[in-house]
Amino acid sequence: MRAIGNPFGSRAVLPLTLLGAALAAFATMVVQTHQGIAMTADGDVGVHMHMAMADAGSGAQARPKTVVTPISCERLPNVPGKSITTAIVAFPPNAYTSRHRHPGSVSAFVLKGTLRSQLEGGPVGTFAKGQTWFEPPGVIHLFAENASATEPAELLATFIADDDCGALTIPD
Repeated sequence: MRAIGNPFGSRAVLPLTLLGAALAAFATMVVQTHQGIAMTADGDVGVHMHMAMADAGSGAQARPKTVVTPISCERLPNVPGKSITTAIVAFPPNAYTSRHRHPGSVSAFVLKGTLRSQLEGGPVGTFAKGQTWFEPPGVIHLFAENASATEPAELLATFIADDDCGALTIPD
């Protein structure tokens, strides 16, 4: 893993790297155990959240929607007022997510396929299976898209935000 745009300086890279590795291992276990099951923080099963999508095609043809499936939300006992939420984000072939931001920090880990993503002020990045990117709180995420028009892609998103386990995405 690598730290991208770490606002906390180099001393935070090792703890963030260790946290990221632990989260990836945990998420892999959860995904393998609960494949196809969506669970909200209050234990309800079968809930999916659809992110708002922009018409990224020509004319009236809209691109497929991204589906966000929350896996868990837990309070962080050692960080008062904060929770960690994990979610699977499925990108059907040619899916596109328009400009948005998040209320907390986000780490994205590509589980399958290849995704393109760009944060405001940064270059467009292409991320394949096993690669990651980090989004600081409130930074504008200009877009994320499946790089393939024929194969699905999927990522594990880990959010560190306020205890309310509320909205993960804020349209901008």
